[in-house]
Amino acid sequence: MPTRLSPREILAKLVSFPTVSRDPNLPLIDWVEEYLASHGIESQRHPKPEEPETKAALFAHVGPMVEGGVILSGHTDVVPVDGQEWDSDPFTLTERDGKLYGRGSTDMKAFDALAVWAVVEAKYRGVTRPIQLGLSYDEELGCMGGKDLAEAMLAGLPKASSVIVGEPTMLKAVTGHKGGVNFWVHVHGVEVHSSILHRGVSAIMWGAKLIEWANETNAANAEKTPDAIAALFDPPFTNVHVGQIRGGTAHNITAKDCEFGVGFRVIPGEDSQMWRERFLAKVAELQAQMQAVCPEAWIEVREMFELPPLNPTENNSAEELVRQVTGDNGVMQVSYGTEASHFQRTGYDAVVCGPGDIGIAHQPNEYIEISQVDAGQAFIEKLLERLA
Repeated sequence: MPTRLSPREILAKLVSFPTVSRDPNLPLIDWVEEYLASHGIESQRHPKPEEPETKAALFAHVGPMVEGGVILSGHTDVVPVDGQEWDSDPFTLTERDGKLYGRGSTDMKAFDALAVWAVVEAKYRGVTRPIQLGLSYDEELGCMGGKDLAEAMLAGLPKASSVIVGEPTMLKAVTGHKGGVNFWVHVHGVEVHSSILHRGVSAIMWGAKLIEWANETNAANAEKTPDAIAALFDPPFTNVHVGQIRGGTAHNITAKDCEFGVGFRVIPGEDSQMWRERFLAKVAELQAQMQAVCPEAWIEVREMFELPPLNPTENNSAEELVRQVTGDNGVMQVSYGTEASHFQRTGYDAVVCGPGDIGIAHQPNEYIEISQVDAGQAFIEKLLERLA
């Protein structure tokens, strides 16, 4: 009989694959596919359309081929460890003081391990209501693979009634989160000597005008009285953020180039399209002013991704299921985004619930408490009992 690994043993294996978003995830997908197959579970791959040779999602179904099952969904990619100081190898699961250290241990390979363990257990124990596994790619790049996964599962399997996305929530039910739309901006300036600044266009100084618009927008949004939905979030408004910037050649030359990212975290109930239009209108205004000085100056904008918000809804079967299993009746909304909103937009009921603390994610010496792994296993045990 093939070996049935524990959640912790599966977690150690998943952490050993350095699935940083910029790198392939296929070695991990290969391993999961082979492990499931060794237990008689057939899985399906959905290659990333732009990178089919390096990345893929994977999904599987255990139980009767009927609708009404439960999806356990997680992402396989992790953030880089570049520049971080770790006390142990980030891609070797290491136990210290009741904690399991490793990149992705919290975000979110612990839940992935529990999900893989769950479908194997379901195969042996039997279920009358199906359980499905979904593993995606490129979540850390803006939940870009979640949309593909949700659509592929809807097309390839009987539709589940509930989706549990296992981002770390300390096993509390999250029923709403902000959406987002992100852009990469390249300001094309005109170089002149800085002593005759007025004859050129400094890409950095004009880019700073757009960044200052982001600051002004945040200040204006913060002054508004939030409605009932917005009040559930921290902060209770849509915010704009610039997290990276680069540009310039030398101190005494007006910058020819300035590049930076602009991201909007949009509260449920607001339209990302409205924020897109406001942003692009400001870009057009600044570009016109730049071209009045030098016609060859311009602003290039590339939309990187859009993530819909997860909207709190009534009669959410996924929320009801998680609350029945956990006993958690608290109201919890978060300002980060997850792939749950892609499932919701595809037509599923979705909730976010997984082991671990999101505050530990992406940090050097990322870890998950062993007690959280154990609590996650107990959660899955109760879920399997319901499905049986």
